[in-house]
Amino acid sequence: MLDLTVAERQKAERGVEEKKVAVHGAATVRFEHRHGETRLATLYHHDPLRVLLPTPRRDDLPIAVLATTSGGMVGGDRMDIDLSVGPGARALVTTQAAEKVYRSTGADCRIDTRVAVEPGGWLEWLPQEAIVFEGSRLRRLTRLELSGDARLIAGEMLVFGRAAFGETVTRGLIRDAWEVTRDGRLVWADALHLDEDVGEALNHPAGFAGAGACATLLHAAPDAAARLDAVRALADSLDQQARVGATAFDGLLVIRILGGDARAVRRAYAALWSGLRAEAAELPTRLPRLWEV
Repeated sequence: MLDLTVAERQKAERGVEEKKVAVHGAATVRFEHRHGETRLATLYHHDPLRVLLPTPRRDDLPIAVLATTSGGMVGGDRMDIDLSVGPGARALVTTQAAEKVYRSTGADCRIDTRVAVEPGGWLEWLPQEAIVFEGSRLRRLTRLELSGDARLIAGEMLVFGRAAFGETVTRGLIRDAWEVTRDGRLVWADALHLDEDVGEALNHPAGFAGAGACATLLHAAPDAAARLDAVRALADSLDQQARVGATAFDGLLVIRILGGDARAVRRAYAALWSGLRAEAAELPTRLPRLWEV
């Protein structure tokens, strides 16, 4: 969710100075195809990360939900996430709520995510947005590792400050990097890096042009390019408050979303995800219940 409670706002405005000890959360989730269906094979979590396993919707995939019990990240905190599906397994992983990255006095927050899909597997990794506060320092790396004809959809969304409170992001660090490999070969690498005077890039007409949020959505599959026209057609039908661009190459479909209103970006992100999963994997055109509250 994009809105924060009064308590969360007061906590952020204090800079969370009372929290001095960095935390290192970790989560490992693996699904495997056994006895004709996908089943949970490995589960590990360490505070402040927790893994929840709600009952999936009818005719949909097994689902795992990551929750951060600390209420957000401050300087020095780290999260390591490892998600995988075995041959023929299909699953969806999301997060319980938006991740909040509070102001830092100097140390970086780190989120490192590894997503591995083995031959014949399908995995969706679509976390909810990360809200970066004024003065926060975030380093995030998402590494996708595919084998054989493995397929996946993965995405990330960044919200720049708390618009409801009139906050803009002018300083700090935002580094959001991707790496995609197939059979050990690097297919694509990309990094957004904004440091110190973040506001200049966010406001520059040749940069983010005042955007309040951005998102990246990836579809990796041997036939990913065949989905490009359908994605562009869907993008044309969406709310024009969010701008969408898409391209395909080397078994990878890359979708970028940018908009002044974070809710418009979230709506576009969700619509493209649900439409793409239906087009590529004949799954229901709908979101997990957590995305609808």
